[in-house]
Amino acid sequence: MPRFIQRLYPERIWAFSRKKDSVYLTFDDGPIPEVTPWVLDELKKHNAKATFFCIGENVKKHPEIFRRIIAEGHSVGNHTFNHLNGWQTKTTQYIENVEKAEREMINNSKINSQQSTISNQPSLFRPPYGKITSKQAKILQKKGFKIVMWDIISYDYDATISEEKCLQNVLKNIKPGSVVVFHDSLKAEKNLRYVLPKVLDRIEEKGLSYKSIC
Repeated sequence: MPRFIQRLYPERIWAFSRKKDSVYLTFDDGPIPEVTPWVLDELKKHNAKATFFCIGENVKKHPEIFRRIIAEGHSVGNHTFNHLNGWQTKTTQYIENVEKAEREMINNSKINSQQSTISNQPSLFRPPYGKITSKQAKILQKKGFKIVMWDIISYDYDATISEEKCLQNVLKNIKPGSVVVFHDSLKAEKNLRYVLPKVLDRIEEKGLSYKSIC
């Protein structure tokens, strides 16, 4: 992500301290049964924690996978209910869609009718496509959402790039404090299955640790 864009919106999270030996892996667009459980298995092999920005509609369809994400100690964030492009959506509709996703996430994080395990945590939000208007962002921030962007995107969803190019998009740029975007989606599955295990191995070789965003 170009630095000048990051400087335009300093109130959004782009990366974390470069002085700490941690990187932050994030996964957008899930949960889905074809990909998310495999991602969780790979993370578990490395005792790695990550952050999953979930689409509310997918949480509704696959609540058991959503609860597994939480049970295994990962953070979850809001990615709207229907993967909306903020630039092409009226503000009132956009905010309502985010709030609908948040309700779905809270309701489906309950275990045995107990209190939600995420209702007392900060609400993380990542706009689909990274596209959100300043007005939409300000409203969400006033409602308590932390808007999380990134400084590295793998482009795993892009069918026109090779698996190796996808891998190098991450490895050539990753550094302490980096927020890396992957996608636990069908579109990204081919590249992700090639790239993620190698990234996890390389991060450990560099002596870096994995943290979830909170």
